[in-house]
Amino acid sequence: MKRLALLLMSLSLLATACGQTGVLDGIGERTQAFVEGDVTTTSFVVAIAAGTGDEGVIGADDVLWFNDDIGEQVGGSPDDVVRGVWSRKLNSRFIQASRVEIARAMPAIRFPAKVPSDIRWVTSQLVFDTSKGSLDPDTSAAFGLWTAEPYQSDTNRLGVLRVGRASVDAPSDRSDVVPILVPDGISLGWTESGHRYELFCRSSISDELCTDVAQSMELLAELLP
Repeated sequence: MKRLALLLMSLSLLATACGQTGVLDGIGERTQAFVEGDVTTTSFVVAIAAGTGDEGVIGADDVLWFNDDIGEQVGGSPDDVVRGVWSRKLNSRFIQASRVEIARAMPAIRFPAKVPSDIRWVTSQLVFDTSKGSLDPDTSAAFGLWTAEPYQSDTNRLGVLRVGRASVDAPSDRSDVVPILVPDGISLGWTESGHRYELFCRSSISDELCTDVAQSMELLAELLP
């Protein structure tokens, strides 16, 4: 009933919060891996901060970032970094990129400083318009939140954050967060500093915890190792 109420509320707010281009494409859509080779799984202990009810959150710097070993292969301007990542393309518009590269390519992009305490891995991609070789304005970057080593099982992915370009009339300040019901969970949408965000959380994550994560956004550049 609670999520039904959220759906009814979101219908009246969605157009205002998300701009003319609508929500980001493919809510909860599976993001495929294009990194070959084995990944060494590391055991670690993190401190759990106060969350909502019995749930907890941990810092985004306490999880393993799947693509951090890529580093920044191309320096220079944001356009230089985008071209460098595009040069690694295989057969998808989702191209694996490190958080350093994404922060350089999209200097104003934000990421949650806190994630659910079950999360152990984060995957990260820049997303392209393949006809132009430039970032797709609807979804320019995508992040997956995983409870175990990524891409082994889709059930291990509890959340997805997609970031696109906000409409030209969107306010620069953070907008209200709009809940959008989807079949397997909830998605929260908002705009801030020229970007449009959509955070998808599976139904195993409470609405309150998903909101806590969305409210903890910081510049990705400030979350670099």
